[in-house]
Amino acid sequence: MKLIAYPTSGAAPDIRPAPATRDWMDALPEGFGYRCLPLNIANMHGWEILCRRGFHARWDGGGGRGAIRIEGDADDGELPSSHFGHGILTFQVPALFRSPPGINLMVTGPANRPKHGIYALSGIVETDWSPYTFTMNWRFTAPDLEVAWAPGEPFCFLYPLQRELIETVEPEFRPLDDEPALAASYRHWKEARLQFNRDLQQPDSEATKQRWQKDYYRGMRPDGDSGPPDHRIKLRVRPWTA
Repeated sequence: MKLIAYPTSGAAPDIRPAPATRDWMDALPEGFGYRCLPLNIANMHGWEILCRRGFHARWDGGGGRGAIRIEGDADDGELPSSHFGHGILTFQVPALFRSPPGINLMVTGPANRPKHGIYALSGIVETDWSPYTFTMNWRFTAPDLEVAWAPGEPFCFLYPLQRELIETVEPEFRPLDDEPALAASYRHWKEARLQFNRDLQQPDSEATKQRWQKDYYRGMRPDGDSGPPDHRIKLRVRPWTA
């Protein structure tokens, strides 16, 4: 599938495949956050657009456009703006994106990369037909807090979505015991998990030596059988090319 970006202001935006690593995860004891495979996959599930110019900004709590003060850390490069007012910081994305028919683009903040004092707003854009660019917006969560982006820090995260998929889903509840094999597998895992957590309290136990259960990470079922052949422990998202 081709996803094309047409730069609209000369230089192409600085886009990279989103990395698995996060500073806050690196800082955890033994980096235990990286044991959570769903977290890692979400971290990598798309591309990040990076700031070319560092800046810091502060919102005074007002609704006008002048309520956000934005100051660049260097002389060159476009800064975000207070386009909408009401504590919303707006980044321009200098490209027109084009996706295949029926494919939207999810546009949001970098996954699992929280930023104190400000929150990323999300949008879904029909990039298979739209001749319009879009912006990336963040909303301050409280007044009088300074936020900053450094050069090379991501401000936007994007990935493709099939447009009609969500509307084809038919969600429903069912008793777990309607699926006896699934119920047995779940209960086997649940008891093993409880026992593993109990054993972690014993310094010389096998669980303490293992430190964490790796069945899901390895794509293994509770009975030791392999899971699906397309199980992923990492993504190989391709870089943007000319």
